[in-house]
Amino acid sequence: MSASADRRRVFVTGIGAVSPLGIGAERLHERWAAGEVGISDGLGRAGEFDPAEHLSVKEARRLDRFSQFALVAAGEAIAQAGWVGGAAESGLDPYRVACVIATGIGGQGTIETQLEVMRERGPRQVSPLGIPQYMPNAAAAAITMKHGIRGQSFQVGSACASGAHAVGLAMRMIQYGEADAVVCGGTEATLTEFAEASFRNMQALSESGVSRPFDLRRDGFVMGEGAGVLVLEAEEAARSRGATVLGEIAGYGSTTDAHHLTAPDPSGTPASRAIELALADAGTEPGEVDYINAHGTSTPLNDAAETRAIKAALGEAARTLPVSSTKSAIGHLLGAAGAIEAVVTVRTLLTGVIGPTLGYEVPDPELDLDYVPGEARPLITSNGHPPLALSNSFAFGGHNVTLAIRGAES
Repeated sequence: MSASADRRRVFVTGIGAVSPLGIGAERLHERWAAGEVGISDGLGRAGEFDPAEHLSVKEARRLDRFSQFALVAAGEAIAQAGWVGGAAESGLDPYRVACVIATGIGGQGTIETQLEVMRERGPRQVSPLGIPQYMPNAAAAAITMKHGIRGQSFQVGSACASGAHAVGLAMRMIQYGEADAVVCGGTEATLTEFAEASFRNMQALSESGVSRPFDLRRDGFVMGEGAGVLVLEAEEAARSRGATVLGEIAGYGSTTDAHHLTAPDPSGTPASRAIELALADAGTEPGEVDYINAHGTSTPLNDAAETRAIKAALGEAARTLPVSSTKSAIGHLLGAAGAIEAVVTVRTLLTGVIGPTLGYEVPDPELDLDYVPGEARPLITSNGHPPLALSNSFAFGGHNVTLAIRGAES
């Protein structure tokens, strides 16, 4: 699909985040850019998150941790968008507002807790809230109920590409008139004994407990938790409300490896095609890209395949393009990763500050891009247009997504 004049432009008017670096999108980007790491003891916990500080007693009791994260991140994004009192009170038709919230796994903590209750105390003691808390669509449902959203609402699940798929689908819904605004993103809270054991026995996790994407010593990803949520609006809806525009979701490309259940296609060819599709969708060229927020998991296979994909898709432009991984600071947020990295990319374009790939110290001779090692750097543009960034998400199952995000017009 190529860019078309009859499609509506899709603006970002609000962003929110809960992450191992704290509560808030601005805090996440600032702390990452400052070189702070939210990983401790080999896990990226959202340690500053206390549901009692952000949610009512009823909300905290009825929602699994993954839904709690989403509700708080959505609240921040919706407040920044200026939806005071909910969608209808902000002049939006609530039936023209949608909600797409992704998760790779859902309420894993609830499942483990309630299975233990059943085994130790019997089935009659299992909570009636078990399924409503666990179900993967619970986060989307909670957001719609709190903010009066009555349009389409559903959950997307494609492992570590889930959050990026949610943003891409939201973009399409607005472009083709199915909604005027969409609250979208991803959330995950799977730092449980079962999940960690499963990933570790799969040999996917870092034995060193350090996330060092693209470094020669990389030995697996570090599990993290949190949520990233964006408010997207059709251009005319945002302008009619006088909303502050933070950026534009300009392109979306998605492919599938059809190669292996967990390992990426080592050639990077399907992933490179996703990048090419996103660029074509945005109506832009490789030489106009100013920054890439990489999937950058810190696994040997993924980082190598992503490097090949970037080089294949962008050609000569890839040689000097800054590429960095947020996962070096917060770990891998699984189904929330693509969304929280889209949030970070919007902040990068807004502030003109590129966060570094932390822990990158020993170059891999086979990986030869500019991975922004050590410290943050200024975002440099040279074409006189709003800056353009790509955000990559590549998942178990071979799901590939690239989002093309433009900075706000000055």
